[in-house]
Amino acid sequence: MPLKAQNLPSLGSTPPTSDIIAKYIREAIVTGVLDEGEPIRQDDIAKLFDVSKIPVREALKRLEAEGLVEFQRNRGAVVTSITEPEIAEIFEVRAMLEANALKLSVPRMTERTFERAEGYCDEFARETDVARWAELNWQFHSCLYEDADKPFLLNLIRSVNDRIERYLRIQLTLSGGTGVDDREHRQILAACRQRDVALATDLLVTHITKACESLLSNLPKVRGNK
Repeated sequence: MPLKAQNLPSLGSTPPTSDIIAKYIREAIVTGVLDEGEPIRQDDIAKLFDVSKIPVREALKRLEAEGLVEFQRNRGAVVTSITEPEIAEIFEVRAMLEANALKLSVPRMTERTFERAEGYCDEFARETDVARWAELNWQFHSCLYEDADKPFLLNLIRSVNDRIERYLRIQLTLSGGTGVDDREHRQILAACRQRDVALATDLLVTHITKACESLLSNLPKVRGNK
C-alpha cells in the first residue's frame, strides 16, 4: 500500500527532515500501511514531503540500520520480512537484555517507579486500541528498567522491540484482548515491589517467551490471509 498524505498526521510548520521522514515511514511499517516485502518508492516519498531524494535516502538508511528496511537489487528499498526463526531469536535476545536490565533496576526502584508502573497497568487494562496498547506496553516495561541507569542498554532494548512491534500489533488484534498480559505485568510488578530479583526476572522471561509463542502460533494465519 503506497504512502498517502491522508495516512500521515499533519506536519504543521515543521520543516521536513530525514528524521521526520524516517519517523513517518517507521510508523507506516509498524502499523501495516507498508507491508513486509513492499517496495518504498523514493520518488513518491520525496513528492509527499516536497523534498529532494537526499533526505529520503538518509531516512531509509537509518531504517535499514534499525532492521525495518533493506535494499534489494533492481527493487531498491523494501520493507524487511522477518522469518519465524529470526523472530524467535529476536525474542530470545529481548528476554536476555530485559532480564538483565530488570536485575540491575530492582534494587534501586523507588515508590515513584512502582506508582508509575501501576498507572501504566491500569491504563493498559482499560485500553482497547492496539496502537495505544503497544505504547503502554513499552511504557510499562521501560519504566521498570530506567532505575538501572543504563541508557545504552535501554536504547538497545527499544531497538529490539521496534523490530517486532508490527508483528505484535497484528498478534494482539487476533488474540482479541490484553487480560493475560495485564495479569502478568502485575505479577512482575508485585515481585519488583518485594525486591525479589530472581522471581521478577523469571516472571519477565516467562512473559516474553509466552508472547513469542503466541505470536508464532498466529503468524502463519496472518501471512496466509495477505
